[in-house]
Amino acid sequence: MQDCGNLSITDYVVLVALTDGPDGLHFQDLASTVQWEWSRMSHHLRRMAKRGLVTREECPKGGRGAHVVVTPGGCAAIETAAPRHVATVRRLVIDPLSPEELDMLTVLCERILGRLEADRP
Repeated sequence: MQDCGNLSITDYVVLVALTDGPDGLHFQDLASTVQWEWSRMSHHLRRMAKRGLVTREECPKGGRGAHVVVTPGGCAAIETAAPRHVATVRRLVIDPLSPEELDMLTVLCERILGRLEADRP
């Protein structure tokens, strides 16, 4: 990650969550999406904002709290990092597996994700 856009993996996770939607996320929704505590999210967003990757704005729905939005610099960083990240994951995880092994991996991941979802409080 550092080599392709000067992003940490945590920066990447936050930017992916923010760019999945059309116009950012409410702070609490972002923390929930990436499954971080509010204090961790707040500290990390402050560091990202200092680097020009995100900005905090007033909540567009008139509610309380902050709305977190990716800046043009953040968009450029994720657009630079994403293709290399995908290529690296493909090279290290997908390419070495046969089609049958990929099918089995899919089954196993779906089972694990189902269990995690069922165990959620």
